[in-house]
Amino acid sequence: MRRIILFGAGKIGGAIASLLSETGEYQITIADRDAESLERMPRRNCTLALIDAAEEAVLHDAIDGHSAVLSAMPFNYTPAIARAARRAKAHYLDLTEDVESTRAVKALAEGADSAFIPQCGLAPGYISIVAHDLAQKFDRLRDVHMRVGALPVYPTNALKYNLTWSTDGLINEYCNPCEAIRDGVLSEVPALEEIEAFSLDGITYEAFNTSGGLGTLCETLMGRVENLDYKTVRYPGHRDIIKMLVRDLRLSQRRDVLKDVLETAIPITYQDVVLIFVTVSGWREGRLTQESYAKKVYAQTVDGKLMSAIQITTAAGICAMTDMLFDGRLPSRGFVRQEQARLSDFLNNRFGRYYARGL
Repeated sequence: MRRIILFGAGKIGGAIASLLSETGEYQITIADRDAESLERMPRRNCTLALIDAAEEAVLHDAIDGHSAVLSAMPFNYTPAIARAARRAKAHYLDLTEDVESTRAVKALAEGADSAFIPQCGLAPGYISIVAHDLAQKFDRLRDVHMRVGALPVYPTNALKYNLTWSTDGLINEYCNPCEAIRDGVLSEVPALEEIEAFSLDGITYEAFNTSGGLGTLCETLMGRVENLDYKTVRYPGHRDIIKMLVRDLRLSQRRDVLKDVLETAIPITYQDVVLIFVTVSGWREGRLTQESYAKKVYAQTVDGKLMSAIQITTAAGICAMTDMLFDGRLPSRGFVRQEQARLSDFLNNRFGRYYARGL
């Protein structure tokens, strides 16, 4: 049995625990400070631990004896959990989209005897694996455009949106600066800008800059690509309302208020769809060529339990990377980028197949 500890007993943490426990190959300690959340966790091959991850002194003892640490916690817990994993010489994987947290993990990974693999979700995460795989097919790159959205199938409010994952992460995306490569130069561009419209399967969407979705791909492709960017996909009209809240009402400076507004007014939904769209252009055998990847994944029943599309794709991402790490398909030491995973290995994995088949 592979002994791991999972921090975070929320919607995504529960999905991760369900997927891993059903294999019969993982013994999982699920740690959270909320007893009610822990009670909703699966029991098969799982042990529940009431632990406050904000108390860094207890983290090392909690991790001791586990081969790997998985974090499904908000980004502000990332550095402390990663430090504890480093001290315990355990592998570390997380779902953070926060740029500064990832830099902290990268610094901790230097010289480590275990692997540190942040950003193992959808975006950042799987989207970088897809984009890097497409990029390898070109002799010379021009543009790499990455678009991802987690959307309600049945939008009913003015935002045409329902909460599907971490509200803190969503606010980070809308408020923090975004990395991009423009004309070969690494740049910071403002969130919520450079809006564009496109259609897929006859449905019209909008896309605009958001923070964190590129992961480490700018660093990986720097010097090889002219233009690289990431945008979040929403239904038309969403960006304008969010921009009014974040910019005009200045709620980017009062994120606790913005979080309260969103969580009070916008319900969660399990009837969602994850849209993944990557377009790469460049020169192949002397010809300017374009290749695209498009996928939709819908909510579905997994092991008798309804999971939202964002639960499935996020949990499947970190579970697949965990499998691949233990199976020797990823480096076992130091900082590991998402794009170091081979797309074929990921999609052939028992968890990656949720992406492979979609619906």
